[in-house]
Amino acid sequence: MPSLLRRHQRIRELLDRAPVRSQEDLRRLLAADGLEVTQATLSRDLRELAVVKGPDGYRMPGADGAVAAAGDGLAQVLERELISAECGGTTVVLRTRPGYADSLAIEIDRVRPDEVLGTIAGDDTVFIAAKSPRLAQVLLRRMMKLAGRSDPAHGRHRRKRST
Repeated sequence: MPSLLRRHQRIRELLDRAPVRSQEDLRRLLAADGLEVTQATLSRDLRELAVVKGPDGYRMPGADGAVAAAGDGLAQVLERELISAECGGTTVVLRTRPGYADSLAIEIDRVRPDEVLGTIAGDDTVFIAAKSPRLAQVLLRRMMKLAGRSDPAHGRHRRKRST
């Protein structure tokens, strides 16, 4: 079996069993199996496998507690995870619950909306760089619509928390 396929298979097996806290921990587990990889290669593998990172660590899509199930699209992740969204200049800022911004950014990167230059995700915040201030407003409205929220003209929009 070619090394890429073998490595992907082993990553799936490891992450299906239990979440792995960090890429470094996953790299060590792979090395113990004789699969030496660089951090850059491992990051690429995780993207290719659509691995999600939640509060408990890296998991395969659809695994118990994983943020984004296999086949989930951007709309489903936005509906589930978006807490607030606002726009400033060419930047759209999306807030999520702690540990869920990475999964949202991955879905945005997969869809690659025309308005987007790129995304940066923290723990609970996604920064989206738009191509222009006008396109940032278009993108904000699109994200809110996909999340099933009102179509904002501008400003801050929060999801009502259930009590």
